[in-house]
Amino acid sequence: MNTALKALQLKARHQVYTLLSGHNLSKLHGEGYDFSELREYQRGDDIRKINWTISAKLGLPYIKELHANRELSIVVAAFMDASLYFGSGNAKQEKMTEVATILGYAAQQNNDLFTGMQYTQDQTHATPPTKQLYHIEQFSQTLYDTSLLNSTLTHSTAIQDLFKRLHKPSLVFVLSDFLEEVDLSLLAQKHEVISIILRDRAEEVPKKLGEVTLSHPQDAKQMDTYFGQRSIEKYLAKLKENDEKLAEHFARYDIRSVKIFTDDEVVSKLVGLFV
Repeated sequence: MNTALKALQLKARHQVYTLLSGHNLSKLHGEGYDFSELREYQRGDDIRKINWTISAKLGLPYIKELHANRELSIVVAAFMDASLYFGSGNAKQEKMTEVATILGYAAQQNNDLFTGMQYTQDQTHATPPTKQLYHIEQFSQTLYDTSLLNSTLTHSTAIQDLFKRLHKPSLVFVLSDFLEEVDLSLLAQKHEVISIILRDRAEEVPKKLGEVTLSHPQDAKQMDTYFGQRSIEKYLAKLKENDEKLAEHFARYDIRSVKIFTDDEVVSKLVGLFV
């Protein structure tokens, strides 16, 4: 095994077994209950259970029926393509691996079922639902080792595939840099979805580069350009538009999210989801 990956896994395991102690994933899932079914509101039902988003779409009040949950189904879905390459390296891919590994170890520690799903342009990799460290660490290695340059993922196809594969209502963590429009409404109808946005700080605070040759990681095309203040302003305007649409989409479908930068401590960001 790659020594850098092994160090990443050891760090992740230490953080889970120490820093995450007392913050188990079940706290993310309402009051320790799991989604059972969606049904039309009946007289006498608790109005606090009404799902207003779905009710508005269907024109009738619908509620989410819950049942006691003793074992969570934790799904970590990593959406990966060459957009994870930024600047001179693949720090976003490494950070995504770290996040997925921490979530896997946390699920195992809490005795929950863990399923890892990796989507790339050319393949889909899935672990069986597991409580075994071996499968979690194999998934971690797959995320770390996958070559992503010159690849583009079709997110809509990946989301449809994920929806078809997940038969049991689950707590689904979607990992991506979310630099393009992504529709998670289908998943959110049946599962509790949490989006983890992986970014490099330089993507959000770009510097003037002057005359430069830019290489597109997804298709290897190169462009000679001058990247100055005007280019930065145009870029930031598009990024703001993208992220505002993303935030609106998450709010509409009750999807929680957290942004993790490549230089962040992952656990401190994840703990914020438990509050």
